[in-house]
Amino acid sequence: MAPGDPAYMIYGGGGYLPPEVISSIRQDFGLDKSLAEQFYLYITNMLQGNFGFSYAFRAPVLSIIAGRLPATMLLVLSSLGLMIVFGIFFGVSSAKKPYSIRSNAITAVSLAGYSLPEFLIGQVLIVLFAITLGLFPTGGMYSVRGEFNPIVDVLWHLALPAVSLAFGGLAIISRLTRASMLESLHQDYIVTARAKGLSERSVLYRHAFRNAMLPVITVISLRLSALLAGDLLIEVVFSWPGLGRLLFDAMAKRDFPVVQGMFFLISITVVTVTLFTDIIYARLDPRIRYSK
Repeated sequence: MAPGDPAYMIYGGGGYLPPEVISSIRQDFGLDKSLAEQFYLYITNMLQGNFGFSYAFRAPVLSIIAGRLPATMLLVLSSLGLMIVFGIFFGVSSAKKPYSIRSNAITAVSLAGYSLPEFLIGQVLIVLFAITLGLFPTGGMYSVRGEFNPIVDVLWHLALPAVSLAFGGLAIISRLTRASMLESLHQDYIVTARAKGLSERSVLYRHAFRNAMLPVITVISLRLSALLAGDLLIEVVFSWPGLGRLLFDAMAKRDFPVVQGMFFLISITVVTVTLFTDIIYARLDPRIRYSK
C-alpha cells in the first residue's frame, strides 16, 4: 500500500521502463500475485528459514541483517548500560535527600531529558561537541583515514550516538527509581530494619533498593525492546551503519523483504525480553514466582 513500485527499485530506479520489462520483473519476484498469496508464500518460506532476497541490496535478507547486527548491538547495549548505571545512580542519590538542591537539579534534568526527542538531543550534541568544539566526529563508525587504534576509533564514534540514545531512557529510569525508593523507604520493614540497628547503607541498598527495582526492571525491559526499533532516527542522524539505518533505507527503497525481516526480528526481541523480565521478577521477589 506504500507509494512506489518495487519493480522500478529492483531495476535500479528512475527512467522509463517498457511495460513488458516491468511485468517480467514482477513475475520473477512474485509481485504479480495477490497480497494474500504473497503473504502465504512469505510465511511458508520464513518457517523454512528463508526470509527472501533483498531487492535493493542484492543479497539474502538474513545475511544483510547479520552484517548490520553487530553495529546496532554495540550501540544499543552501550546506551542501555548508560541508562541503567547513571539512571539508577541518579535516582538513588536523589531519593537519599529528596528535597535537596542536588535532588531538584536531577529532577529538572530528568524532566528535560524525558521531554526532548532523542534525535533532537543528537543534533544538539553534534552542533556542540562535534562542530563547535571538535571533540567527536559528526557521524559514521570508523575514521576514513584510520589514524586511530580500531577499538578507540569505534568508541570515539560511539560516544555521541550512545549518549543521545540513552538520554531519554536515563531520565525515565532516574525518575522511576527515585519514586520507587521514596515509596520503599516509608514501608514498615524499613522502620524495622532501622530499629534493629542496621546501618543506613544496609537499609538503603539491601532492603529498600531491591524492592524498588521491580518497576524499574519493567521499564528497562521496555526500553530494551524499544531501542532496537527506536534507534532508527539516531542511526540516521549519526550515519551509524546498523539495523536502524538499514530499515530506513529499506523503507525508502520499498525493499519489502528487508522490512519484513526487520519487523520479525523486532517482534522476536520483544517476546524474548518480556520472557526474561518475568524470570528476573521471580528471582528478585519470591512472592510472584509461578506456582507449579
